[in-house]
Amino acid sequence: MQENKSRLTVFYDGTFWIGIYERISKNELEACKITFGAEPKDYEVYEFLLQNWARFKFSPPVSAGEKQEKKINPKRMKRLVKKELDSHGTGTKSQQALQLQREENKIVRSRKSREQKEEEKERHFELKQQKKKEKHRGR
Repeated sequence: MQENKSRLTVFYDGTFWIGIYERISKNELEACKITFGAEPKDYEVYEFLLQNWARFKFSPPVSAGEKQEKKINPKRMKRLVKKELDSHGTGTKSQQALQLQREENKIVRSRKSREQKEEEKERHFELKQQKKKEKHRGR
């Protein structure tokens, strides 16, 4: 049986309100970091998710690990929910997924800047050649 789960964690990192959206499907976790400015209200978060769902850039999938869920005592569930609400930040797997995404973006940026430098070098070389030809035209 294929199980799909998703979770949005919103927390304050000292400067901005950050949302980490995690989705688990086929036992693989993907994460997306969303930066909110001021503290978002629940309805604003929901509206943002509905409007921008297609634009989210999720990290490469990371193995989510096997967790067997069993029936939990209601009091224990209440304690777990309280603990989850008090905790700040994201889980280890989400952090790994976001790190992979940052590394991929870094590689893309460096490739792009390298290509721009090469193009600029080529343009500069062509300009020098053209000036050199113009100097020797009258001989």
